[in-house]
Amino acid sequence: MAKLSAYEREREANIARNRALLEQLELKQAVEGLGFPEKQAPQKTKAKPVQPAKKVKKEADAPRRQSARLRSAATLDPNESPSKKRKREAEEQERLAKEAEERIEAQERERLAKKPRHDDLNLIALTDEDTAAVASLSTELQNIAQIRTRRPANPEAFVFDEDSEDQAQVEELRGKLQSLKVVARAKVTENRVYSAAYHPEPTKDLIFFGDKHGQLGIWDARAPQEDEDEHNAETQENGKYWRLQVHWPATSQSSISSVKIDPIDSHTVYTSAYDCTIRALSFTSGVSREIFTNDETLISGMDVVPSGHEMWISDAAGGVTHLDLRQDKSKGKWYQLSDQKIGSVSINPSRENFLLTASNSKELRIWDTRKLQSMITDLSLDASTTEFDSEIVSRFRDSKEGAGCLRGEWRHDRSVSSAYWDPRGRGIVSTSYDDAIRIWDIHSPAFESPKPFPSARPLCRISHNCQTGKWLTILRAQWNPNPDVYPHFTIANMNHSLDIISCKGERIVRLSDSSKITAVQAVTCSHPSVVERAATGNASGRCVLWAPET
Repeated sequence: MAKLSAYEREREANIARNRALLEQLELKQAVEGLGFPEKQAPQKTKAKPVQPAKKVKKEADAPRRQSARLRSAATLDPNESPSKKRKREAEEQERLAKEAEERIEAQERERLAKKPRHDDLNLIALTDEDTAAVASLSTELQNIAQIRTRRPANPEAFVFDEDSEDQAQVEELRGKLQSLKVVARAKVTENRVYSAAYHPEPTKDLIFFGDKHGQLGIWDARAPQEDEDEHNAETQENGKYWRLQVHWPATSQSSISSVKIDPIDSHTVYTSAYDCTIRALSFTSGVSREIFTNDETLISGMDVVPSGHEMWISDAAGGVTHLDLRQDKSKGKWYQLSDQKIGSVSINPSRENFLLTASNSKELRIWDTRKLQSMITDLSLDASTTEFDSEIVSRFRDSKEGAGCLRGEWRHDRSVSSAYWDPRGRGIVSTSYDDAIRIWDIHSPAFESPKPFPSARPLCRISHNCQTGKWLTILRAQWNPNPDVYPHFTIANMNHSLDIISCKGERIVRLSDSSKITAVQAVTCSHPSVVERAATGNASGRCVLWAPET
């Protein structure tokens, strides 16, 4: 129960005295008529939030400051000679000048500290942990097995003629996923979780969470703890986690908008952030290096092609940037594909040249990147051109050479917050502020034809509350990346639960646990190779692992 203030204690005492006096005068009805509030027992909360294992140490009180005038007055000699006085005043002037110079240097350091960092950063620079903790993280990262995160998928996998065959696949998945429970919890990041990625290592549950202030939390959710606290089992954290301040400054200007694991090198993790940079953290070297910056426009998302050598980046100016990771970051080419913010970008995993964008202009669009990259030649532009604004893109789309550049377009009732290809590269799921999830299924012949995709309604439209407001991360439907299972995706529910839905729109299972979860699990991700695994994060940085109980 919360402690009462002095005013509240005095008020309670006055009420008690007045009640006793009226009862002594046998005026019980008057007591009731006065409407004195009855004392109520505090409500008991079913779920207790998991608490961080480490406590912040309080700093010792700083010594009190004293003005220069008082310091000099205390040491002033009344019998001081004129020569000593001149010498003392000269020394005082020199001291004041030195202090002013130091103050200016401190202000400059403070100004630079608020700017994004562009240099290479090792693990010591990324964390405030001691040497032993950094060494533990370095060893942990280097011991992770090297796995290809995106395996080739068959676009025709799980395509059936009969609905009964789809239903059989759904039932098989339901049998596996309905057993998922909350098996681990921890406050992995200090602030709101914005993005997440599940590492493909099958023997571990290693999840990366990006937060609102540029911090990357690395959580080994099943790792044994060194100090087990049996007396605090309800609020105890599980596993081990490390926090790396990858993007700077540590404010909302550096929110990590997306986390991706390199498709061909699982020892590299990419993070994009609102500080207008993208960085790559190498497990092998323990160094985070900047691979892209635009110094102007907020980066809203990114995706890496399955071959691992190229990246597409979306931004708040309605543009996407193509970056060849084998070239210098200044070689990136920017295409303005919308007049409003593009919130997400997704590369087709089986047909790399098809790019999916979702924007605040209410439109979901599919682009042929081969056409975009031929724009310089087809429009006879200067070979050194790296920026193509909306006017150039529109002119190219209307030209004979640009036919087929925009392959598909579907309009929503409100802004499209996200849209992603499924692991086969034929299904699309989108979320929108019109409180709906839409699913499309594009047949393979449409990809082979140079003509735009036929205009059609989505395969299904699912009502889903997406009004997260100011304090919650936008809800995004995330496909399970495993190409060997029937396509399905996870999405948070505003009722503190996790929905898992099939590629045909059928809800497979809804996971919840009111005894352990009392907040919206806004950010979700799934294990790339183990079906019975999912992870979620909320607005306070607390994260949850869903898995079968052992």
